[in-house]
Amino acid sequence: MNRRFLLLIPLLLSTVCPAKKPEPTLANLPYGPHPKQVLDVYQAKSTVPAPVLFFTHGGGWMNGDKGNPDFLARCLENGISVVSINYRLIPNAIEAKIDPPVKACLDDAARALQFTRSKAAEWHLDKTRIAGCGGSAGGFTSLWLAYHPDQADAKSSDPVARESTRLACVLAFVPQTSLDPRQMHDWIPNNDYGHHAFALPSMADFIAKREVLMPWIKRFSPYELATADDPPVYLFYDSVPALGQPHKDPPHSANFGLGLAEKLKAIGAPYELNYPGAPVVEHPDMFRFMAKHLKVSLPD
Repeated sequence: MNRRFLLLIPLLLSTVCPAKKPEPTLANLPYGPHPKQVLDVYQAKSTVPAPVLFFTHGGGWMNGDKGNPDFLARCLENGISVVSINYRLIPNAIEAKIDPPVKACLDDAARALQFTRSKAAEWHLDKTRIAGCGGSAGGFTSLWLAYHPDQADAKSSDPVARESTRLACVLAFVPQTSLDPRQMHDWIPNNDYGHHAFALPSMADFIAKREVLMPWIKRFSPYELATADDPPVYLFYDSVPALGQPHKDPPHSANFGLGLAEKLKAIGAPYELNYPGAPVVEHPDMFRFMAKHLKVSLPD
């Protein structure tokens, strides 16, 4: 048989028979009473309690699903367990008359993280080594968890509520970083994203009601919450930032990343910002960034 063909066999097999996606060890496990409050657990093989990738899907808090967590295979190959969550979406929150609706999405992520920690012994997890991960609105939510003060309630009669919501680090793909309509307009003049989080019909309504909503904006925006002692974050965008300039895809503009990065630099909070043509970052491979902060040794 031709030697060149023999060398091609592994590639041909991987194309014809791609590696099977790992199945959850535990699927659709409830962490709350609503049908959307469920999560999947993928347990890595590990002789010690495994670190965790805590994945929150994107979709603008309007749609999406937990079924395809980022880095799944690579995590499991390197002894990192994965927890991927669903959560109540904005339409669910509006139906339940939760005001503002985005509160349900964020609160669910915090509760799912606390629930995960409460199961650490049962699931063989290291609750001190949890990385947040997500894209777009999932990235926003992961940053919100990283920057929000710890929501553990030591006096609660609920053991889940007594667990921490702190993260070791965050990997965020094209995340929004603010829900302040004026700030978003300054960064990205053609932005029309964010008013749905408050069940408002338009960006004009959002701007008009900004002062009334500022207490909520300050509670929800990663930009507002970030402090110097927060965990390191990795911000990745597939476009080049240009603050104050319109963008072809405003909700995913790298201006969101640069706007946040300017504050993080000013306050001395740890971060890496990567985009096409970015200055050299310490970790071009963001998985290695996560491994460093989860204290996981990777092969060279």
